Amino acid sequence: MLARHLLQALAGGEPVSGAMLARHAGVTRAAVWKQIETLRLKGLPVEAKVGGGYRLPWPIQLLEADRIREHLPAGVSSSLGMLDVHWEIDSTSSELARQHPVLDDLAFVMAETQSAGRGRRGRPWLSPPGMNLYLSVLKRFHAGFASLSGLSLAVGVMLMRALDDLGIRTAGLKWPNDVLAGNAKLAGILVELSGEYSGPCAAVIGVGLNIRLPDSVHERAGQPVTDLAELTGGLPPDRNRAAAAVVAALTEGLLTFERHGFAAFAQEYAAHDLLRGQSLRILDPRGEYEAVGEGVDARGALRVRRADGSQVTVDSAEVSVRRSGAA
Repeated sequence: MLARHLLQALAGGEPVSGAMLARHAGVTRAAVWKQIETLRLKGLPVEAKVGGGYRLPWPIQLLEADRIREHLPAGVSSSLGMLDVHWEIDSTSSELARQHPVLDDLAFVMAETQSAGRGRRGRPWLSPPGMNLYLSVLKRFHAGFASLSGLSLAVGVMLMRALDDLGIRTAGLKWPNDVLAGNAKLAGILVELSGEYSGPCAAVIGVGLNIRLPDSVHERAGQPVTDLAELTGGLPPDRNRAAAAVVAALTEGLLTFERHGFAAFAQEYAAHDLLRGQSLRILDPRGEYEAVGEGVDARGALRVRRADGSQVTVDSAEVSVRRSGAA
């Protein structure tokens, strides 16, 4: 846990000498240097100062379960199962998948950093420590997979509600599971199901929300990305406050989805739909074509109209949809 202790010591954004860090942690300065290099490799931009000190370019807040709970409305707190915060795990969704047979409904797992975070279609999710939100929630359903159509889109609406609570009103939703601001990715959603098609089942819902991204992550992301810091003029919300907003929105929203399905979110989704009326490029395993977005249907499938006037419904996980002209 030396890396976590070092991050705690640097969290204020002020320079701290290597000797002080070593004394605080009870290790050698060489051990401090080695762990600082480990943090840098994970994407944390630790700056070296003249004389051997270290600093972060801005303050950070480490996640604390008690502080997150303090920000939650009473009704949300009473509905929650577990709320665990880890320093580092492979992925929050993998941790819930391992534990889910013995967990209560609406159990949450968060991590400061992930060694194997993942997004849609197996893509890696970069997880530098101490700067963003990486969390997953377990939700149990009794009606089976058939009742979960549109779940990832509904979760997108829940994230929009959380962002609104944090004062962010410049984002929108890109089918099926991305939150964008401008043409850059702000958050992503991954839904993984287990159980019976027509009986009891469970969804592990992973969310990654960018709060502050270092330059190294922008370079490695492979697509345009943005963060709350950029959208707030360099003053993003406290991470525990942001985590609480997401937990509250997911808890309330998933209980609503359990009762009413995607229908309860369809109108809000349409209001945030970034693809409606847009010229799109559809990359399908069977071929690529141009079309115009026409919203989503009652199941959450994307509707598009091709140049010949025919309407196509897109709902395969193997299909990629991009706005024309986007990379």
